[in-house]
Amino acid sequence: MYRLAKRMRFAAAVPLALFANALLVGSASAHVKWFCAFDVAGQPEGLENVLCPDFEMLIGLSILALTTGGILEGTPVGTVILAALDRATGWVRNHVEIIARAACAAFFIAIWAMGGILLTPELKTDSTLVGAIQLGIAAGMLSRRTMPLSALGVFVLYGIAVRNYGPFHLADYPVFLGFATFLALTGLQTNLFGMRPIDVLRWSAGITLMWASIEKWAYPEWSYPLFLIHPTMSLGFTPDFYMRAAGAVEFALAFSLIWTPLVRRVGAIMLAAMFVSACFPFGKIDLIGHSLIIVALLAIIADNAGAPARWSRSWLIPFAYASSLAMFLAVYYFAHMELYGTTIL
Repeated sequence: MYRLAKRMRFAAAVPLALFANALLVGSASAHVKWFCAFDVAGQPEGLENVLCPDFEMLIGLSILALTTGGILEGTPVGTVILAALDRATGWVRNHVEIIARAACAAFFIAIWAMGGILLTPELKTDSTLVGAIQLGIAAGMLSRRTMPLSALGVFVLYGIAVRNYGPFHLADYPVFLGFATFLALTGLQTNLFGMRPIDVLRWSAGITLMWASIEKWAYPEWSYPLFLIHPTMSLGFTPDFYMRAAGAVEFALAFSLIWTPLVRRVGAIMLAAMFVSACFPFGKIDLIGHSLIIVALLAIIADNAGAPARWSRSWLIPFAYASSLAMFLAVYYFAHMELYGTTIL
């Protein structure tokens, strides 16, 4: 009986802790490669250790939360919430292009001023050409006509980073490709095979964050030094469990970005809160490094396109979520095995 009661208290505490983590903590959203030692080629945690009972419980809670959001979206309550979001985000929606251009210019000027950075703090370079490209990208934000050239510059920097650090490392950052495509399409006033610029950006942000969440399960030890610096970050859980929970929260919210309007907008709000709150303990490096994805999340929050989900189709969420989770886990581990010769189990 004691063991059953302990499990019940634990199960009741976890959703509250995860909700607090998503809205308030934010420290787990700091990109660990910017602040701690890491080894991309190192042996990841075996899948037999990742797919443990705690992991299964956390995934079950994630599916429950997403399904509840999908059901709610198809009700009058969901309609009211969407209308309220539309009213609250009207200014952002009307100025998304200007906000994105200003943020892009500020980002590339900032990393140029810091010096020695390709795209993110751990991607180092001593090339003077890279600095010139960064300034050129920023300058291209002054006019729609030159935005496609700036987008080309982002693709060039991403290509240099892939050459220097390898494709697996750069799989952390497809959001840069999405942002560059967003800039090009916006400058040309066109779509990509029927996808709006914001949809390309939304999918790239979702894919980026789903991939990053797998890393929290594969390499939890990278983040352990952060618990020494920020002991309250763990919310009273063990670092091992916290990293599993942080990965589950991030994957669920990232998955929400590719789902229906209310689910993705609420997910983007929670993610934006996490990233913004992480800037306070981790400072300007985190603020600069995450500025473009924060802008992408603001654009998603403000986007009112798309038909709301019908509650009768909410049963699709568990299958879509489980399929996405299985695919990302498989791609991450099998790609790592092929590239670095590591084991899966």
